[in-house]
Amino acid sequence: MHNKAERLKKTKTPPPKAGADYGDRLPPGQVLTEKFPILHEGEVPEYDLSTWDLKVFGEVEEEKVFSLAELQAMPQVNMVSDIHCVTRWSKFDTPWEGIRFSEFMKLLGVKPEAKYVMIHADHDYETNVPLEELMHDDVLLAFKYNGEPLTPKHGFPLRLVVPQLYFWKSAKWVRGLEFMTEDRNGFWESNGFHHFADPFKEQRFSGEDLPIPEDEWTKKEFD
Repeated sequence: MHNKAERLKKTKTPPPKAGADYGDRLPPGQVLTEKFPILHEGEVPEYDLSTWDLKVFGEVEEEKVFSLAELQAMPQVNMVSDIHCVTRWSKFDTPWEGIRFSEFMKLLGVKPEAKYVMIHADHDYETNVPLEELMHDDVLLAFKYNGEPLTPKHGFPLRLVVPQLYFWKSAKWVRGLEFMTEDRNGFWESNGFHHFADPFKEQRFSGEDLPIPEDEWTKKEFD
């Protein structure tokens, strides 16, 4: 897993042309797909939902732990978003259902000095996101995709959806939210990927922005 960024960066295949037919919806270097590629490293977690929880800690007035039942009882919204993966696929109009992050924030007692959030997920995955990015109206802690509970391979029982950033920031299998005063890199960010990840600026890598092959994502499982 640690070599994935370097493997992609060393690939010299020219990037695809941006799709002119999609106006400003398709970021540069992306290929549109109607399928939903499944990309992750390692095994899909298995859970005892009776003991599953979400921890909130760091720069908060009081650490909190939420059970799955408590989260599912909170008000939920439906959102339709375009999503963009660093491996060059994009999917338009993806329907999600879950807790709007900005509404969840009201329950957490986050200190004013908190500016960043480290998303902790299984297995031992972390990714960093500026708090202001999580306050967009379409950022969700999602339970459902396309009207159905998330499948295990897509992050069951809970995943983050941050559609304005490359999709590795939308961590699957979320288990913790750590609020921070200073930014720090998560897993992929420490292994060559960009710390912010704006797809419209092609912020793929932290160093030289070398092309990822157009067909990298087609070699993965998808549904």
